[in-house]
Amino acid sequence: MIRPALPEDASAVAPLLILAMDHIAGIFAKSDNYEDAVPFFRAFFKAGGNQYSYANTLVFEVETGVVGSVTGYDGARLHELRKPVLDRLHESDPDFSPEDETEAGEFYIDCVNVHPNYQGKGIGKKLILAFCEKAASLGFQRVGLIVDQVNLQAKKLYESLGFEVAGEKDFLGHRYFHMVRNAW
Repeated sequence: MIRPALPEDASAVAPLLILAMDHIAGIFAKSDNYEDAVPFFRAFFKAGGNQYSYANTLVFEVETGVVGSVTGYDGARLHELRKPVLDRLHESDPDFSPEDETEAGEFYIDCVNVHPNYQGKGIGKKLILAFCEKAASLGFQRVGLIVDQVNLQAKKLYESLGFEVAGEKDFLGHRYFHMVRNAW
């Protein structure tokens, strides 16, 4: 079942955010062990008013709990929603300044992932399509995301869901495809 996330989903969703973020989680945690970022993401997920908040997340829940999530928001709000995260990161690295990965005019998928034990069952696709439906219900015409250019499997998945490459973006040391699709 797909539902809006709740603050109490933080313990299940934080590790999913790390799976989705890969090397970016290591940057945030200042560690090669991405699991060190779990407390960081758990705290921001529980809070409102930031890009990783439960308020911006849909979860996929089975009998045993949450096994997938998709987090995203209005691309025009990136700087506003990123500010609390940057404020925290600037405590240890005042010069940290990531590029913009989204833009106004699109409802942006920031993170989507499924627990490894549940991958290959269509859960990720269902979450992405539910996110697109949410975007349409909010009046957005376009949904966007970025996918690392070395992750061709993910690119293929997004293409199967109607996303097309609209350009390229540099973000935190990697080159990404910027992909978009109609929200409806």
